Amino acid sequence: MDKIKFAIPAGSLAKATSEFFARSGYKLSGTERTYRPTINDPQIEMKVLRPQEIPVFVSEGLQDLGITGQDWVRENRADVEILQNLEYGKIRLVVAVPKVIGETKSMGEFMEDTWSQGKNFRVSTEYLNIASEYLQSIPAYQKRFGDVDPMIVTPWWRKGDNPRAKIFLSFGATEAKPPENSDCIIDVTETGSTIKANNLKIIDTVMTSAASLIANKKALEDPEKQEKIYDILTLLKGVVDGSKRIHVFVNVKKENLQTLLTELPALKNPTISPLADEAWVGVNTVIEKDCFIQLLPKIRKIAQGLVVYEPRQVLALDEIIRRKEGRCKTD
Repeated sequence: MDKIKFAIPAGSLAKATSEFFARSGYKLSGTERTYRPTINDPQIEMKVLRPQEIPVFVSEGLQDLGITGQDWVRENRADVEILQNLEYGKIRLVVAVPKVIGETKSMGEFMEDTWSQGKNFRVSTEYLNIASEYLQSIPAYQKRFGDVDPMIVTPWWRKGDNPRAKIFLSFGATEAKPPENSDCIIDVTETGSTIKANNLKIIDTVMTSAASLIANKKALEDPEKQEKIYDILTLLKGVVDGSKRIHVFVNVKKENLQTLLTELPALKNPTISPLADEAWVGVNTVIEKDCFIQLLPKIRKIAQGLVVYEPRQVLALDEIIRRKEGRCKTD
């Protein structure tokens, strides 16, 4: 089998990606010194690329797998299989306008005020396609212009037939563009602090995004590559599931066992083991982390010797098998 070509992101997602891989059992080496790091799996060939590029290269089959933000998958309109939301690198893609704009003014009202003054409405963003879709979804735009595409402006080309709504490609420092160079921005934020520091305020959220594992669809049709890809998915998904669950060991009297099992929403049927004292048994299970605080008072009353720890991974092997079989049936 050819090696699985796996692209991981440079930039803000790089450190979190390395840490995530470490929890999965994979070890990356050289990510700070080279764009071709090594991994402790001879069947995988790693490459570091910008997250903006990864959906395109995966879609084109130049990479079999990639990790990138859901925002860039949507922006590139990439025809890829999204295998797993990895749930790190969470951001919001928001619309921000100068603070001087009225507090209760919506995006549609702001646009309409600009057009009523005979001005063109200008947006600065890296997300050209998403911005175009967003503007066209606003009722005020639809009322004036119907299905006409906003004009997208880059240094190399222009497209779209509506110069009354112009979307300018931003190469960074997007927050600096209003009000002289744009009326609003569409940009990513984690906390909103940078936006506030530049005298802007958020008036809408276009989408939320997180790092995701994506795959080339043809690679998933290759029997050998498919097997390896699902092995990788199993380990990475295990990290996501492990972060949401806790492993519980508890000793309970046999007479209270059924009560405990009724109260304990196990991930699967718990493992029950005999103890040296025949009146007691050990119960070993995995539960949702969010349930534990509510369960603790009940467990405390009927159990003894509770041990809790956070697993590094929880491997949902049956779920992966069902997903794989489901894909095979549709191919």
